[in-house]
Amino acid sequence: MRVLSNFDRSFTEALVNKAKSRLMFKGHLKTYRFCDEVWTFIIKNPQFRFENETLQVDKVKIVACNSKKPGEI
Repeated sequence: MRVLSNFDRSFTEALVNKAKSRLMFKGHLKTYRFCDEVWTFIIKNPQFRFENETLQVDKVKIVACNSKKPGEI
């Protein structure tokens, strides 16, 4: 768990400080769930738009959770 926690923290910091590109996506939300403080989204036919490139796939699953421990600000 300590390794995962450090990975999440360093990955988030790297995205905030070093990422220079933008990504936009749109699609049809097929399913969403919120269980045990974890969001899960399944998107059908998403279209990802990078700065000069577009990519379309059949579906994508996005899993998101809070990276802070309870009580952290």
